[in-house]
Amino acid sequence: MNIIDHSILADTASRDSGSAGGVTSTLDKLNRPLRDLRLSVIDQCNFRCTYCMPRDTFGTDYRFLPSSERLSFEQILKLAKAFALLGVEKIRITGGEPLLRRGLESLIEQLAKLTTESGKPMELALTTNGSLLAARARSLRDAGLGRVTVSLDAVDDAVFRRMSDIDMPVSRILDGIETARAVGLAPIKVNSVIERGVNDSQILPLVRLFKGTGVAVRFIEYMDVGGAAGWSNTKVITARETRDIVESAFPLVAVVVREKTGTAVNYRHADGTGEVGFIASVSQPFCGSCSRARVSADGQLYSCLFATQGTDLRPWLTDTASVEQLAVAVRSRWIQRDDRYSELRSTQRRTGPGKVYPTVRMSLVGG
Repeated sequence: MNIIDHSILADTASRDSGSAGGVTSTLDKLNRPLRDLRLSVIDQCNFRCTYCMPRDTFGTDYRFLPSSERLSFEQILKLAKAFALLGVEKIRITGGEPLLRRGLESLIEQLAKLTTESGKPMELALTTNGSLLAARARSLRDAGLGRVTVSLDAVDDAVFRRMSDIDMPVSRILDGIETARAVGLAPIKVNSVIERGVNDSQILPLVRLFKGTGVAVRFIEYMDVGGAAGWSNTKVITARETRDIVESAFPLVAVVVREKTGTAVNYRHADGTGEVGFIASVSQPFCGSCSRARVSADGQLYSCLFATQGTDLRPWLTDTASVEQLAVAVRSRWIQRDDRYSELRSTQRRTGPGKVYPTVRMSLVGG
């Protein structure tokens, strides 16, 4: 078993920041701590969602990462250990579609053994499109996965097929959700990206379907990420508009929180039959509280979902570099972080046309 010398990193943190607070005091330039890690294990997906991986871009001839260029599970585990030293408390496995990565359970089994810098169990979650979840839910749970988020943008088969661009019934995704619930993966969340004129008719059916089941639905504003080359603000239905639609049929009560740590603003049904969340990533950006780092399937560190380039961590993922050295490299990048793309975009929209920046594809870095 590796014995990690926390004092090496703490001493480095103290020298770099002038603080004696140790590794958990690691802050970026906007005083945001590093608390969450999104780990992409594969850049491939079996869906071709129009807002993420449109088929005209990600066609049969598109070159995804060969397995030789993806991080090994050993390298991913080393990354997770380094981020744990820096104060990370939650790891989310993403993709692409992470369940396309063979043997994922063996990685999860190792990650589930990690503890945070304060000694608590590491929170371990996974985001999936749900198409393979029914077959894998029990083995994932047995390996130590804590909870799962499923992307589902429609209840109606025709709308679902149009958005995912794949010939698959919604029932297959629902079977995955039900199996996950039955084996004890909890809480289960369903994320729905709402695009005006495309699936806004599905807002109420989604709420109705999951109300009273223990599954929380979260509606996400249509964002200009990776593959969304045709993104336009006119296609955005704001979180406030979506909430108004929900409340037209289902009275909601705001959930009061002491400190906002997640991306969603949550409401509970007035009759106590569950929760609905709203993620206002376009209309009310939450850059100021963002504590998330992302590492792509090929070992690039991204400090923002809308980043234009990453920091290559592979030089520290060799057998000759220690976990502590990797952590120091990550920390040196994090303390230089000043990303707030969504806030700047919002300001530019109010003051006039702004520059459009190319961003890394979401299937590589994860959502």
